[in-house]
Amino acid sequence: MNYYEGKKGWVETIVGPMFAGKTEELFRRVKRMEYAHKKYIIFKPAIDNRYSLTEIVTHNQKRLNAISISHGADIKRHLKKDTQAIVIDEIQFFDEYLIGYLKMYADMGYRVICAGLDMDFRGEAFGIVGDVIAISDYVTKLTAICTKCGCEATRTQRIIDGEPARYNDPTILVGSNETYEARCRDCHVVIKDEK
Repeated sequence: MNYYEGKKGWVETIVGPMFAGKTEELFRRVKRMEYAHKKYIIFKPAIDNRYSLTEIVTHNQKRLNAISISHGADIKRHLKKDTQAIVIDEIQFFDEYLIGYLKMYADMGYRVICAGLDMDFRGEAFGIVGDVIAISDYVTKLTAICTKCGCEATRTQRIIDGEPARYNDPTILVGSNETYEARCRDCHVVIKDEK
């Protein structure tokens, strides 16, 4: 049984646009668990190979070891008897089955910490993240700074060849500052395709 024996666990989720510090906040929570001598395991989606296959990495290159997985079902085989918390970065890249696993692990008494983009480059809910927010006990929504006007940025702007992305472009395009910028609602642009 884990540390929270006799208590239900919970799900906490950190969301926001790119460059808002979601992974930095994940690191902060992990560091606090280390100070408290809590046992945790970090997972990341196998599709996220921007900086490392075996680490979660902030944009300023802070690193923590992580296990790459393709599905929520992969979590179980990595848990140890003394695991107290499950940490998952970039949740937007997982399928809807992850939601059931998050609920199950929280019900088993684990602290489950998730982080990811709440909106895609179109400014719409990104994959399962809206549903993850709905089942979360605690939600932290971070903002970035708009690269155009300096206001609070809540959206992620995709840039292709120096121009805003088109609405019908594929939802998933793994990248960093070469492809994305933080933008406020007013400066966020998506080119609508003609019908």
